[in-house]
Amino acid sequence: MKEGNKFGAHRVIEPKGVLPQPAWKIDNTMECADNEILIDVDTLNVDAASFTQIEEAEGGDVKKMARHSLGIIAERGKHHNPDTGSGGMLLGTVKEIGPKLKGRDLKVGDRIATLVSLSLTPLKVDEIISINKDTCQVKVKAQAILFETGIYAKIPSDMDEALALAILDVAGAPAQAAKLSKPGQTVFIIGAGGKSGLLCAYEARKRVKPTGKVICLVHGDAGRKRLEKSGFADVIIQGSATDQLFVYEEVSKATGGEMADLTINCVDIPNTEMASVLATKDDGLVYFFSMATSFTSAALGAEGIGADTTMIIGNGYTKDHAIIALAVVRESPMLMEIFKDTYSTGAGHAEPVGIKASEI
Repeated sequence: MKEGNKFGAHRVIEPKGVLPQPAWKIDNTMECADNEILIDVDTLNVDAASFTQIEEAEGGDVKKMARHSLGIIAERGKHHNPDTGSGGMLLGTVKEIGPKLKGRDLKVGDRIATLVSLSLTPLKVDEIISINKDTCQVKVKAQAILFETGIYAKIPSDMDEALALAILDVAGAPAQAAKLSKPGQTVFIIGAGGKSGLLCAYEARKRVKPTGKVICLVHGDAGRKRLEKSGFADVIIQGSATDQLFVYEEVSKATGGEMADLTINCVDIPNTEMASVLATKDDGLVYFFSMATSFTSAALGAEGIGADTTMIIGNGYTKDHAIIALAVVRESPMLMEIFKDTYSTGAGHAEPVGIKASEI
């Protein structure tokens, strides 16, 4: 059995000297090294930014979308979308555990979700069975490798697997919202009708009340209905986050010109950086959870308008984020109801694909 680097550097094919995430190509041979975990994968939860880009590029045709994803994996050894730089996560069953990791609280047969990105995970997909455009979940016959430093969560026994996967996919968002929101603040959430946005809205409301305010921006009617049903928002703005002056004017109206103390960006489309900065007061804080964010645009755009704003990269990991995210949904009957309706097994519409990698 091969000896492996704890960060997975032994898997990097090109360029040498980098770790698996920034690498262009990695080795996706499904042979477990002494410090790796081999997983039989049945579901990919493609991150929203990547899924949206692939869907738009292929005109929503699921068979073309499947070929697009299989092409990425064949070229790179991982589902690392070259257009968004992002990946997603996976759900599967532990098949083998390297001898160096035998002391972990994990055994062959455990159902786990990886909490590291598909953009760094060696992945070999034999077949894409179906694609659910409502949930960004893709049913597959596949295998993957988790490195020694890779984190994961066991799927809880009290929750539907597809639901748990959807929550864990955005686990960093509510944990960060809880950490950043303070009593009395005005918090502005962009993309508040999606799963990360709803979780952030719940956490923000819990922490800024009774003297603070939560303002939420949604684009579509479905997101607005979910947000109205939740009761988490004091003000709901409907419109495009790419319309920077519209966002600025609406937040200005909602705050009497004071703007937000904290802005959390959860959208899955590009060109929303300046809307986030404009909505935030000087000395305020912008948390970019969205993987569609261009940090160059955010930094240079803020400089261009003289905005003294602190900006935080949306690190998907926060200590105990998986535990926190699952607990948030458990403690809120409203969130549980909305998430069950939207993300549980059978929710949305999974379109059959049935394309094998050998056909590409």
